[in-house]
Amino acid sequence: MHRFSLGPRKLLGLFMTAAVIATACGGAATTTAPVTTTAPVASAPAVSAPAASAAPTAAGAETTLTYWASNQGTSLENDKQVLTPELDKFTQQTGIKVNLEVVPWSDLLNRILAATTSGQGPDVLNIGNTWSASLQATGAFTQFDDATMNQIGGKDRFLAGSLSATGAAGKPPTAVPLYSLAYGLYYNKAQFAAAGITQPPTTWGEFVADAKKLTTPQHWGLSLECGSISENVHSAFTLSQQQGGAFFDDSGKPTFNTPQNIAAIKQYIDFMQSDKIVNPSDAEYSNGTEALSDFAKGKSSMMIWQAASGSLAQLGMNAADIGVAALPLPDQMPAGGKKVTSMVAGINLAVFNSSKNKDAALQFVKFMTSTPEQEILNKTYGSLPSVSEAYSDPAFQTPAVQLFKNILATSAAPLPAVAQESQFETLIGTAMKNMFAEAATGKVVDDSEISSQLAAAQQQLTP
Repeated sequence: MHRFSLGPRKLLGLFMTAAVIATACGGAATTTAPVTTTAPVASAPAVSAPAASAAPTAAGAETTLTYWASNQGTSLENDKQVLTPELDKFTQQTGIKVNLEVVPWSDLLNRILAATTSGQGPDVLNIGNTWSASLQATGAFTQFDDATMNQIGGKDRFLAGSLSATGAAGKPPTAVPLYSLAYGLYYNKAQFAAAGITQPPTTWGEFVADAKKLTTPQHWGLSLECGSISENVHSAFTLSQQQGGAFFDDSGKPTFNTPQNIAAIKQYIDFMQSDKIVNPSDAEYSNGTEALSDFAKGKSSMMIWQAASGSLAQLGMNAADIGVAALPLPDQMPAGGKKVTSMVAGINLAVFNSSKNKDAALQFVKFMTSTPEQEILNKTYGSLPSVSEAYSDPAFQTPAVQLFKNILATSAAPLPAVAQESQFETLIGTAMKNMFAEAATGKVVDDSEISSQLAAAQQQLTP
């Protein structure tokens, strides 16, 4: 098989996607320097070339892998503290060293796309599971066919739902699940009680009413990462599903500019714009931790977040104050509306074809997806294991874990498994980021503006 299967036009599309991300990362929020297991280095621009894979093992030489991890904890430094002992354990067991770099979400997709074209990527890396089909189409990643799956312990170990988000249907996956996630509505129980609110909202009407009751000049009902491309598009997708909409039709044709998608995005922006339950400064929140920190510190009463109990505990929030429920639904379901409260979220683990240490890389994948490591890492991050045996641990039998398992099983929908998916996320998420910036300065973002932005985004898609 050729290493890269994209033609010139598709490669151009990937570069366009990378350029959009680089622009999106140049806002007011400061990009944190990547964390490595060696001496700190200065943060590189989002378009900088990724580190090369480790050299092949010579006789008597040590094997060293390069691993790009995604930011799952409260900070990049926190991820280093979590992962380093586990990587050391892997080295003790196998003799294989691992150079760790934790890459912020604002940079990760851009750097991966650059590596798919340069061939100078890491050996092993984390990817957002929604990118799986797009990255699979590059041909730059190792296929986990049956033989390769057997090298890492077999595909039957993995949850079927998590494994379904590892690439396009009918093709061998090019990644395996690492952390399983879903979105929920986190709320501060103590602040709810003080405001006389006895239970979390189940409809968006109740949600806005509760958030307004909790909002004061010094406090906000809801925190959002309005400058985050991924958070924006994930919420747009869920709300569109509730409206009966879709961003691609069944044939894979884009359908961005529809009344349902306009209504979904308008609802989300209105949390800041007209409901005034979100701080306008949240328009600058983009690194995936700022809204989390505000909620943990009591500056807001609610947040829409993937499983976060572990991170909230590390930020010092009283566990007794942490409440979580499924996201609300419309007060009246629109025609064709679906009772979807989350996209199927998660983090996958992939191996670059360009790795010169493929066997060592697969040993590392097997280690990271082993039952003991799944228990350790998912307990720390508050996410859900991707292998069934890990659920025997009492830590994964709590009410919160059961809630997220139920969401994934009954009310979560996968993002479109199309090759243009990463472009879709970038274009729609960036458009929403820009509209939030407008709303934060007092400019009215109406249906016409949203329609114009969606039409422009669809025109930028490349085949």
